Amino acid sequence: MSGPSFFQTYMGKRFYESTMPQLVRQLTRLNDNLERLVAAAERLTGQKEASSAEPVPTPGNSEGP
Repeated sequence: MSGPSFFQTYMGKRFYESTMPQLVRQLTRLNDNLERLVAAAERLTGQKEASSAEPVPTPGNSEGP
């Protein structure tokens, strides 16, 4: 293949200087949000276990005779 390499083209330059850094920032935000969500879920789960010894029924899970 002849011609300039991808990084030498206008689109390649834009990809490496703009698109990739934005993608990394968004992935970092996603990871931070997921960590906060997991921590909140763990706190809620811990509160439910500490506040009640009874199992919480789930829809569609009918245990009976």
